[in-house]
Amino acid sequence: MAEIQAHSTIQREISLPNDIETIPQLCETIDSFAEESGLEMSLTMSLNLAIEEAVVNVMEYAYPAGTKGEVDVQMSSNGQEIVFILSDSGVAFDPTKHKEADTTLSAEERSIGGLGIHLVRQIMDSISYQRTEGRNILTLKKKILTI
Repeated sequence: MAEIQAHSTIQREISLPNDIETIPQLCETIDSFAEESGLEMSLTMSLNLAIEEAVVNVMEYAYPAGTKGEVDVQMSSNGQEIVFILSDSGVAFDPTKHKEADTTLSAEERSIGGLGIHLVRQIMDSISYQRTEGRNILTLKKKILTI
């Protein structure tokens, strides 16, 4: 893993329409950001998975069917922590209040949904939500190790 200066901050931002066809653009942006941040490939893959899951949830559920909307993703790294901030102006939804998925149950016994949020919780170190000025703001943080 590349050495990262603790004082350098790397930032990226992408705004996508609520169309899952644009997910490859998100993944490319995260890959480029992770490479510039000196992250290991396994961490990059995990972050991509978590952020993709969260963004797809926004694209599929934040806006009523047939409504156009956007999801904004800001990412930053200070060499010790990666922060992703997802924001949208869709229907208010706080994923931090969503109850944990019971992964001990079989697929047939489990209620539909919730596994994406479960996955995000498993990958990220902290998740926080706020509704501000009609926008959902989801902040996801992951500590990183530097050499």
